[in-house]
Parts: sequence; structure tokens; C-alpha cells
Amino acid sequence: MTRHCCEAMTRHADWHCDSHNDPFACPDALVDFSAKFQEYGLIVHDGGTSRIGIDFCPWCGQRLPESQRDRWFDELEARGIDPWEDDVPAEFQDDTWLRSAS
Repeated sequence: MTRHCCEAMTRHADWHCDSHNDPFACPDALVDFSAKFQEYGLIVHDGGTSRIGIDFCPWCGQRLPESQRDRWFDELEARGIDPWEDDVPAEFQDDTWLRSAS
């Protein structure tokens, strides 16, 4: 499980709702966290999966980790995997790949 910068961010990034399986469908969900990319975003409740990326925690002000999106694609490319065409290995579905690529 990812450690977030503060209790408030942890509560919002790890939000679970008994009524909604999808955080984008839950009006109480505020933050989307992508473990595989290490990205945080504020959910835009427009009926889709829009979000606004953020660089600082709205609650404690701490700078959030740098996005690993480009590195994720680079790691897949180095293994000869096209994420648009090929099956992406399980370790690349969350932050497991970051621990093994370090």
C-alpha cells in the first residue's frame, strides 16, 4: 500500500464507498491516485473519468511525488511490450514495477 503525505490525503486517495465501486461515480470521492504512475488528481464529476492532475497536497501542502508515467512507458518499451497492443504484465498494473526497476 502506498504511503501518502498526510492522513487527509490517505483518507481521500484510499477512499472506498459502499454504494459505488467506481470512484468516478461516487460524489464523495475527491482524489484519484494511480499507483503505477504515482500520479494524483482531483476527480471531475462529469460522468466520465476526467481528473485534474495536482502537484501539491490540498491538505498539507507537501509536494507530491513526480509522475512516473514516462518511465512506465520506457520500462515497457525496453521489454518489447506495447501497452496498446500487448498484455501488460501484472507487476505493471500497480507500483510493483517501481520497486523492481529501482
